[in-house]
Amino acid sequence: MLNVLSLFDGMSGGQLALDKANIKYDKYYASEINPYSIKITQKNYPNTIQLGDVTQLTEDKLKELDKIDLLIGGSPCTNLTITVINNYEHNQGLDGEQSRLFYEYIRIKNFLKPKYFLLENVASMTDENKDIITRYMGVEPILIDSSVFTAQERERYYWTNIPLDQLPNSKNLVLKDIMVDNIDEKYYYKQPFEFHGWDKKVIATLNLKCHDIGKRVYNPNMTCATLTGVRGGYQEKKVYDNGRCRKIIPLEYERLQNVPDQYTYGVADSKRYTMLGDGWTIDVISYIFKNLKNT
Repeated sequence: MLNVLSLFDGMSGGQLALDKANIKYDKYYASEINPYSIKITQKNYPNTIQLGDVTQLTEDKLKELDKIDLLIGGSPCTNLTITVINNYEHNQGLDGEQSRLFYEYIRIKNFLKPKYFLLENVASMTDENKDIITRYMGVEPILIDSSVFTAQERERYYWTNIPLDQLPNSKNLVLKDIMVDNIDEKYYYKQPFEFHGWDKKVIATLNLKCHDIGKRVYNPNMTCATLTGVRGGYQEKKVYDNGRCRKIIPLEYERLQNVPDQYTYGVADSKRYTMLGDGWTIDVISYIFKNLKNT
């Protein structure tokens, strides 16, 4: 069985994907600092061995681990994503405060020399940053859109040496396929909105005092835009539901990320939105991990 080290583990989507792929593993080491993500991980996977801050994983500490067969991680995209392209303070690419943690992944990968590895990051990064990551990883990235597996558009690059077979056919899911009935009234907006028509992906625009992206309400007959980590404001994705506009609730966020219902239950909604938006689409990672059986 495999020993796994997951860097930037979040709520441990790696373990969810391994289980879904029916890949047996022995020890699962996790490097994570967010207390809410750790709480959810330990609730669902109490045998997870938490190692703390990735920058504190010195060679001496790494030597204490069992032989690592699989190294995984999605290094922070904070300074890489297209959403910060016009913000000089945050668009520093791999030199940015958060996204430079990619180099910690490389440091640990080079020291441990695992048999298999996987790194994930946003597809909206510049070609320059993509080429830098590719050079350090030693393999070309694979572009996968989560919409193959779920009702969410989410293009991501995956750098891995796991040999992959052909992607499955798309499930062609849309938002109404994952929507919940009998939603609590607190998730609905009372503000007026402009309705654009059933032929539009953004079916309505809410009258809110926020950035344009926070006003968008998505058509239940189409896919949702990429979920992101929610950090205040009106950043939760929204859906048109029986003539009204509402937030997509945390349980629906879970379904959009192929996470089991109520996996993230136990912390505030705001924390659930953030960890799910920052996390992996589980069926994409499971598709990759299933190919470990062929090796």
